[in-house]
Amino acid sequence: MSYTELKREVYEANMQLHHRNLVVYTWGNVSQIDRDKGVVAIKPSGVAYEDLKVEDIVVVDLENTVVEGKMRPSSDTKTHTHLYRHFDNIGGVTHTHSTYATAWAQAQEPIPCLGTTHADYAYGDIPCTAVMSDAQIERDYEEETGVQITDCFTGKNPVETPMVIIAGHAPFTWGKDAAQSVYHAVILEEIAKMAYLTRTLKQSVQPLKQGIMDKHYLRKHGKNAYYGQN
Repeated sequence: MSYTELKREVYEANMQLHHRNLVVYTWGNVSQIDRDKGVVAIKPSGVAYEDLKVEDIVVVDLENTVVEGKMRPSSDTKTHTHLYRHFDNIGGVTHTHSTYATAWAQAQEPIPCLGTTHADYAYGDIPCTAVMSDAQIERDYEEETGVQITDCFTGKNPVETPMVIIAGHAPFTWGKDAAQSVYHAVILEEIAKMAYLTRTLKQSVQPLKQGIMDKHYLRKHGKNAYYGQN
């Protein structure tokens, strides 16, 4: 069975992180799932973006067994596969340690919706997970990172808010494929930066008015969306 196209798409998505300055050295990874084949392609562990090649991309199944590839898959692979198993509508996942989003994660605070730029891409606050418990750390750290995320999204729609920050750690984003998950990582970093600067200018700033938030999100994503071209 050939995974050439899947690996190429994942390689290109990973390189977008590098080109857009969202990663330093090896601090990030992107994956994409082929649900028909039941496999996920992901960046190999610890390989610098300058050295990454298409053939280095590793293919695993949803139980994290390597199906194709000579290198070890990303150390975050179990987090990615956990998300694919629990969020049926996603096709790509990105993890970075981008500066502003990670700062919010280290502050252990959700990113509030303060303006329309945020509302255009995520409905409501960008959530921050609970801090991982000692028991979770001892069990399976990377799998439990996925549990942190899915627990955080209980009662939330992961399509409406395709991004999260892990308390004390860093962000994850997702989308219909690897490319869109990277797109959301870029958006998240800009939103995080704007929110930080806004809070710096005015610490008591209030969240965006609900009606304006609804209008901006729904005009792009609702059933009667009218932003852009048909």
